[in-house]
Amino acid sequence: MGRLRIAMVAPPWIPVPPRGYGGIELVVDLLGRELLRRGHDLTVFACQGSDPELNVVALADDDWFNDLGTPDQRVREATYLRRVYQFIKGDQFDVVHEHTEYPGIMLAHTLGVPFPAVATMHGRIGPKEHDFLREVEREIGLVAISEAQKVGSEDIHWDAVVHNAVDAQSLRFSARKDDFLLQLARITPDKGQHVAIEVARQANLPLVLAGKVDPDLRSREYFTTKIRPYLGDRVTWIQNVVGEEKKDLLARARAMLFPIAWDEPFGLAMVEAMASGTPVLAFPRGAARELVDPGVTGFLGDTAEELAQLVGRLGEIDPERCRASVAERFNAGRMADGYEAAYELAMSSYAEPLRPGHTMRMRGPRRGEPSP
Repeated sequence: MGRLRIAMVAPPWIPVPPRGYGGIELVVDLLGRELLRRGHDLTVFACQGSDPELNVVALADDDWFNDLGTPDQRVREATYLRRVYQFIKGDQFDVVHEHTEYPGIMLAHTLGVPFPAVATMHGRIGPKEHDFLREVEREIGLVAISEAQKVGSEDIHWDAVVHNAVDAQSLRFSARKDDFLLQLARITPDKGQHVAIEVARQANLPLVLAGKVDPDLRSREYFTTKIRPYLGDRVTWIQNVVGEEKKDLLARARAMLFPIAWDEPFGLAMVEAMASGTPVLAFPRGAARELVDPGVTGFLGDTAEELAQLVGRLGEIDPERCRASVAERFNAGRMADGYEAAYELAMSSYAEPLRPGHTMRMRGPRRGEPSP
């Protein structure tokens, strides 16, 4: 592939790369650096505090994060995206890569951005999201982050499935594990911390819960009633784990627990743990079936009792092989290969306006489809 001019749009809340939590921003950072290494001309739109090595245009203030989850979130996001697409319309790019999902796709559509666009869908695709994607599927190259994410939306025209990546070399590795279990996740009912507590109790191992409590009322009540009463010598809660402390926990834990209560479309924390040589014990929901290689990088179980029993099989996992498997399957090069193919498809199926003044340049038929 030749050199491309790429506009990559990150969300406005967290710097790229993130200093703590920020899964999308971590993906943008890894992908952006690999695209630059390959010689592409990349511009990343993000918030203040992002790494200038990524050719960042910072169009959101660094304190806007405080508005996330408040009534001001929507107007902040709209302000940022209006600035982004006014900038993009005034420049020349070969392709736009959207990571803000629905607001960014909608604004690109209404403003008539005159370049082909690719959008990575990072979240759940439910019936309402499905309806929206059906409206834009021929104008935007849609990319899923797992096969599991597409379940229920197989009728959507997906251009690609590209797994997220981690930088295994930046994570700490330890072949020797300490006697504790870990769950690294936001504290919310969907993440199943109450199940992790039960798994650790039945396995007779201490548990470390690392993650902030989500600010919504449901999550705060969940923490108060289901988690806080069990905190003590056997269950430790660390509210904000970042940097070296996070790497240390990931490398030393006997296993990462992932007893999720929803069909999570990826699960970057699982991949980070496996890249640290730490196996994952997970419920077989969402993308866990794609990410966990049973007997190599972890095990899958249907109940807390099954996961507790699987703790006894952790000695079968070779940490070196676990890390090597993840480094091969979920690396930045492989992710960039997938997105370069998505960019190429978006550009090859891009059609000029049918009439002067038309505000949205429509995508032509995809490969293998008949012309209308």
